[in-house]
Amino acid sequence: MIELTRLNGQRFVLNAEQIRTVEETPDTLITLLSGDRLVVKEKAAQVVRLVIDYGRALRRLVPLD
Repeated sequence: MIELTRLNGQRFVLNAEQIRTVEETPDTLITLLSGDRLVVKEKAAQVVRLVIDYGRALRRLVPLD
């Protein structure tokens, strides 16, 4: 899960595994696997960094045999 900010300033948590695409148009638009779209204050590069950090955190939880 990653924490993001709506354009109205409201913070929310998004399941990063549901993201299909992230684009700047110029606002950052996140399209989910369901087809839903979210506009957030964070830049696309910030969203990508949060998703990468989230994935790395998950991999640390899984023991490698």
